[in-house]
Amino acid sequence: MELQAFVFATAIAHAGFAAFVVAHAYWTDQESGYWPYLTLAFGLAGLAGYFFYDEPR
Repeated sequence: MELQAFVFATAIAHAGFAAFVVAHAYWTDQESGYWPYLTLAFGLAGLAGYFFYDEPR
């Protein structure tokens, strides 16, 4: 795979993951906070953080 195609596919995947985080937060009436931005930057790591990071309340 060429570098340009890889970067494009990665950018599309990260945008899709971030859109999913925003949609999930909307559907469950939660705050998405900064997780969509982290998901755009780090992809699956941001998605995992959104679902598994538990803030102390």
